[in-house]
Amino acid sequence: MRNIKLTIEYDGSRYQGWVRLGKNESTNTISNKILEVIRKMTGEDVELFCGARTEVGVHAYGQTASFKTNTDMKDYEIQHYLNRYLPMDIAIISVEDMPERFHAQLNAKSKIFIYRATISDVPSVFDFKYTFHCFRRPDMDAMKEAAQLLLGRHDFKNFSTVKHNKSTEREMYRIDIYDDGEEMQISMHADDFLHNMQRAIVGTLLDIGLGTRKPEVITAIFAGEQAASAPCDPKGMYLQEVLYE
Repeated sequence: MRNIKLTIEYDGSRYQGWVRLGKNESTNTISNKILEVIRKMTGEDVELFCGARTEVGVHAYGQTASFKTNTDMKDYEIQHYLNRYLPMDIAIISVEDMPERFHAQLNAKSKIFIYRATISDVPSVFDFKYTFHCFRRPDMDAMKEAAQLLLGRHDFKNFSTVKHNKSTEREMYRIDIYDDGEEMQISMHADDFLHNMQRAIVGTLLDIGLGTRKPEVITAIFAGEQAASAPCDPKGMYLQEVLYE
């Protein structure tokens, strides 16, 4: 039995996230599209595990997934087969044979998400589907001040829509906010993210940058004295990388 790791890039615009279970269960998900092709390729009923479950409309530059199979296809043959039959908005970047105990979800040590927002006067017509547009330039100094309050280990339940988690504590290693005059990017590196946590953080930081909230609201949200801002538009959110070391 082989243990295969996939690195995947996808445009999440038309999908119901990586997976959609419960009362809103859907087959129009990234994982289901990949599973359909894997099962066709191997003739096996495999399970697919991912490094980070992305939500509705969120994209990925470097999602990871793993599954076990008895196929004798070479790695490049698996990659070519998957890319031939997958929709054009899902691409397998690499295929690797891994040790038997590797698990894309359980072995993940940390994750990096990046948010892209245009800050130019006129947004590019070629970028509007994949970036959020700020209609005025945010105060990035205020955003960076607020970001410092998010670093370290905290209970992030008030920055999430999570309902059933044993622990809602997470450690935020780094938040970088930078721009080139036309696009602003917010990069977040944490050991893990709760459901919608990254989008609630970005939504709050954007409100701070646009002057509707103050940086110190972060402390009030952690304390439960105020609510986080509405989650940001998912079209600008990307899973950049899942790290295993």
